[in-house]
Amino acid sequence: MKLRCMRTTVLAATAALLLASPLVKAVDAEAATALAKQNNCFKCHSLEKDKNGPAYKKVAEKNRGKDDAEARLIEHVTTGKKVKFPDGHEEDHKIVETSPPQDMEQIKNLVDWILSL
Repeated sequence: MKLRCMRTTVLAATAALLLASPLVKAVDAEAATALAKQNNCFKCHSLEKDKNGPAYKKVAEKNRGKDDAEARLIEHVTTGKKVKFPDGHEEDHKIVETSPPQDMEQIKNLVDWILSL
């Protein structure tokens, strides 16, 4: 009887944790890399090595665990804010173009892919 009660308690606790935890987002890596290629993102970024822009894995590492990471990166790729290059000059960051225009699902998928690396 005691074992049954313990099992029920463990199952209830596990279910509560699963329901309370955020759902894992499905990322379409193929669509994200296609969008990055379409927007020439790999001209300044790569997966693992810094170029004129930081490596995407470095971006993911820097933002890991931050609640506002997704929102900040979405803002970064949609507003054209200035970015500083290794040689010190600044330029407006290219705004990611989607088809249809400003498709936030595509942009969010790109950002979530970067953050998943």
